[in-house]
Amino acid sequence: MLVFEFKSYGKQNQYNAVDEAIRTAQFIRNSCLRYWMDHKKVGRYDLNKYCAVLAATFPFASELNSMARQSSAERAWSAISRFYDNCKKNVPGKKGYPQFQKDCRSVEYKTSGWKLAEDRKSINFTDKKGIGRLKLKGTRDLHFYQINQIKRVRLVKRADGVYVQFCVDVNRRENTEPNGTTIGLDVGLKEYYTDSNGTTVKNPRFLRKGDQVLKRAQRRVSRKVKGSNNRGKARQILGKRHLKISRQRKDHAIKLARCVISSNDVVVYEDLRIKNMVKNHCLAKSINDASWYQFRVWLEYFGKVFEKITVAVNPQYTSQECSRLRCNRKENAIYKNARL
Repeated sequence: MLVFEFKSYGKQNQYNAVDEAIRTAQFIRNSCLRYWMDHKKVGRYDLNKYCAVLAATFPFASELNSMARQSSAERAWSAISRFYDNCKKNVPGKKGYPQFQKDCRSVEYKTSGWKLAEDRKSINFTDKKGIGRLKLKGTRDLHFYQINQIKRVRLVKRADGVYVQFCVDVNRRENTEPNGTTIGLDVGLKEYYTDSNGTTVKNPRFLRKGDQVLKRAQRRVSRKVKGSNNRGKARQILGKRHLKISRQRKDHAIKLARCVISSNDVVVYEDLRIKNMVKNHCLAKSINDASWYQFRVWLEYFGKVFEKITVAVNPQYTSQECSRLRCNRKENAIYKNARL
């Protein structure tokens, strides 16, 4: 499944309709969650049927496309099933009991409720929310794919506008010749990672570099009166600053992961529990800024695309310092696991 994203352009009343559709999707998701809390034996298909009850009860819910309502119910069931899985696996700590969503930023349509133009440069939403036709601007070309390959269409609201995402049913595979190399990665805060060959990659620290800009934007928000238009504008500027940093992290993780996977046949990395590591308040900001988990996710993704082997090893006892050899045993342990 490939996800192509385009920036959408429309009028203000269309963006207001998008906000209304997102609020309706949030209402349906939370209502399905409440229905599950009141009836513990409710299943996935029961939540889909409950969407029809909500549409018959609330007029604003019936204005949203029926498949978009089902997508919102599936979001609720996704949180419920994840909670069930954590309980069955005896995951340590909290099991992730489903919570009501307070800030929803997207609405998802399936195969109905929208129509793509023949030139693939605009999309028309045909439900009763009144979104209408939105122009699309992006670097991807949808002419390579059939309409029936587009399984889902999402409207995502961000600080710099509304985006349209297309989920295309395509199996992405890239063939590369094996080179017989194996590498072990050790992530860190000073260097982003150090491999078993001694090569290091510098940690970009995007949040630390943009910290002054963020603080300045945050002070502007604090000075404005709550509920005023100027405060809303200041919040939008602050959101754009955070969005830029998150995009820099994602771009860095994607390019680095692709480079590592494409140049090695076997990649071994530490199975770190980031959730427990950020409990250290002295290092939490630096750990989140490094975005190790995002780097691992893209390593595993490109491993499937290039048909390479990715192995997560236990990080226990890999950071002890050898007194006799005076070397870092972490790289040696990872390299040993990589050879195995």
